[in-house]
Formats: sequence, C-alpha cells, structure tokens
Amino acid sequence: MKRVVQPELLDELSPDDPRARWSRRDLRRINAWMRNHAIMAAALQSALNGRAPKQITDLGAGDGHFLVRVAKKISSRWPNVRVTLLDNQKVVRPQALAMFPPLGWQAESVKADVFDWLSGVSGLEVVVANLFLHHFEDVQLAELLRAIAGRARVFVAIEPRRTPWTLFWCRWLWAIGCNSVTRNDAAISVRAGFSGNELSARWPGDKGWQLTESRTGFFSHLFVARRMN
Repeated sequence: MKRVVQPELLDELSPDDPRARWSRRDLRRINAWMRNHAIMAAALQSALNGRAPKQITDLGAGDGHFLVRVAKKISSRWPNVRVTLLDNQKVVRPQALAMFPPLGWQAESVKADVFDWLSGVSGLEVVVANLFLHHFEDVQLAELLRAIAGRARVFVAIEPRRTPWTLFWCRWLWAIGCNSVTRNDAAISVRAGFSGNELSARWPGDKGWQLTESRTGFFSHLFVARRMN
C-alpha cells in the first residue's frame, strides 16, 4: 500500500463538538483494545534500561488519557516524573491532569503547534507520540523527526500499521460503538501509517542513535530512537 496522508475529521471539529467528544472516547477504547499503553510502557522501560526518567513529553497528547494509562503501568517503578502534554487543541480535561499526582507524577497541559513549541525548547529527556506522526506528509515528517532528534535523548512512537489487514478491520469499528468520525478517520490513519523501516529512513543520519522499528501488537507499528552517548 502506498502511503497517503489526508485530513482527518477530528482535527477539523471544535473540541466541544459532541461528535469530537464521542470520537475522543472512541480513541480511548481503541488504544485500550490495541494495548498501545502497554506497548509504550514496555518500550520506554526497554529504551531506558529500566532507569527512571525525570521528564516525558507527549506530542499530540489529545485528552491526556493515553499517558495516564502508561503512567499506571510504570509509575510504581518510575516516581517523580514531570509530564508535558502537548496538543494544538485544548482538549486535556482537568480530570485527566488530576490523575497524575496520585501516581507520583506531575503533569502540565500545553496548547501549541508542535513545530513552534519544539523550536523554543532544548534538553528534552524522553519524547513520546501515540498515533501522531501519521498526520504529517513526508517532508514535514522529516522536519519533525529532525527537531525531535536535536532535542531529545529517547523518542518512542506508536503508529498505525499500514497493511490491507489493518484497513479491513477498520470496517468493523461500528461493532464497538465508534461514531462516524472515528470510522472515517481510522481508515485515513491506516493509509497514512507506516511499515518496514520508513520512520528510520526519515530519521537524521546521525550515527549516535540506535534505531529500532517493527510491527507490534495486532495493528501497530513501533519506532524507538535512543541516543547512545
């Protein structure tokens, strides 16, 4: 399948649109069903050799619930982590932010364009992205990865796996109650997803990085970049 990037309905709706709120609830269910939170937790622990980071930035964090579920998996071993939830829409609810302190983590929500925000920061420790990179055309994607590589020590991304099999299962999202926005966007996401070593090929050619890229779970694609020095 050739990679094709198209606009998604959820990105064009107001955050307070009932269809958008329903779709974000759908995404929480889909992430749980795909077990992306467990995949992310395991990948982070492997990339850091079990060492607890001080800071994690979530790009395209949405309503924040994804990283909450990741935190629930690893916070007992990784205390006192500072979290930045970055999204270009103000969709992180206070209820989501309130879930971090009982886990020993502190979180802040930032509404900003990812390129603008990255241009003003440095010294990031860990950057993660869940179902975010596929929104970008190849040129923008390469620019984004270059910006991350210049600022982070570890980057972990989970994306849709671009295969006919994954696309086929998008047709069945109605069976778990997903609305028309989610069903439309799921197919678009898969067509814009990744396979093989496509993300590694777009990562800056710096020999100081260890890159791993593979299919994972039922329908996901995992990319991990770890600075070696």
